[in-house]
Amino acid sequence: MSFSFDDHIDRRNTRSYKWDQSEKLFGDADLLPLWVADMDFKSPPQIEEALVKRAQEGIYGYQIRTNDIDEAIIGWFQRRHQWSIQPGWISDLPGVVTGLSLAVECFTEPGDRILVQTPVYYPFFDVIRMNGREIVRSPLLEQDGRFVMDYADVEQQFRQGVKLILLCNPHNPGGRVWTKEELSRLGELCLKYGVTVVSDEIHCDHTYPGHPHIPFASISEQLADITLTVLAPSKTFNIPGLHYAFMVTPNAQLKRKLDYRIKALSLHMTNFFGPVATEAAYQYGDEWLDALLVHLKGNIDYAIERLENELPEVKPMRPEGTYLLWVNCRGLGRSVPELKELMFKQAKVAFSEGSVFGEEGVGHLRINMACTRATLKEALDRFIGAAKSQAR
Repeated sequence: MSFSFDDHIDRRNTRSYKWDQSEKLFGDADLLPLWVADMDFKSPPQIEEALVKRAQEGIYGYQIRTNDIDEAIIGWFQRRHQWSIQPGWISDLPGVVTGLSLAVECFTEPGDRILVQTPVYYPFFDVIRMNGREIVRSPLLEQDGRFVMDYADVEQQFRQGVKLILLCNPHNPGGRVWTKEELSRLGELCLKYGVTVVSDEIHCDHTYPGHPHIPFASISEQLADITLTVLAPSKTFNIPGLHYAFMVTPNAQLKRKLDYRIKALSLHMTNFFGPVATEAAYQYGDEWLDALLVHLKGNIDYAIERLENELPEVKPMRPEGTYLLWVNCRGLGRSVPELKELMFKQAKVAFSEGSVFGEEGVGHLRINMACTRATLKEALDRFIGAAKSQAR
């Protein structure tokens, strides 16, 4: 089966979070949006078929959970990531960020210190702060054009009483796919200081040749026992609106506490459409995903080449995974408000402005590569043209 990821699909006026908020958020309805991480592609046809069949039942009553969803999840992660998951390790969730927030609430106390490696996906800050915990930042270091962990700083922070780390694996926004050696070294520190790990691995399926995803919990039984892994098919197959995610842990005590809180909040009822779409995705989505990864890598290569050749003042960080491009724009000499002005008013594009990922992101932009090549070309034409015309 062949798939085309360059067919234009008009998503305006579809209640799209990405396409129908430009005027509200950025002041101009005609902006090209390449910000929030959803894709402009149709999901695999098997998902659409499964959802249509489900909708045609015509009665949308309360649902039970079946073993089919476990079998689909287990098969996918064994096949794609060589990670053996057991059915009793899985807890259903309405979303990954919900899982992050629940983990913070369940496994720390108000005022506890929680470590994040910045710059990082901005809801990490929200789920810590809004649960009354203290954010501890351990900035990533940039070496040879990519992020690396500052283990000395992590250990120093752990010594001061960190209870939990929110790990981003693969990393958003920098696109690092952490190696087994890097994760093992971090894990040794977590074991030494009794730090629980909550690993957000939602981007695990979007990695490029030479950079296999290593589930943190797959490294050893000791690390699995202190880890809760949050996962979803939403990024992989462009189905975030179906609100299905799951958390995996072999630690029965952690799982019992999590499941109790899920039920207390009445989040335990099965979604009518999400599991059906997930089963279809994980059973039949391999070929579609393999084709998608070729398109995404092509877009990344195209964007980096254009930025390096036509706007050398900016420095893109080549991602090893995700469909996000992190671009250092400090060479343009603009403040955060001026960078927003350049994007929204002059170029009429909406990328993600970097300061929301932490103070280390000031002067950076994150560009969503999951679009048609024509959309990406137009966005880069606008941004490069505006930056050149406003050069200082």
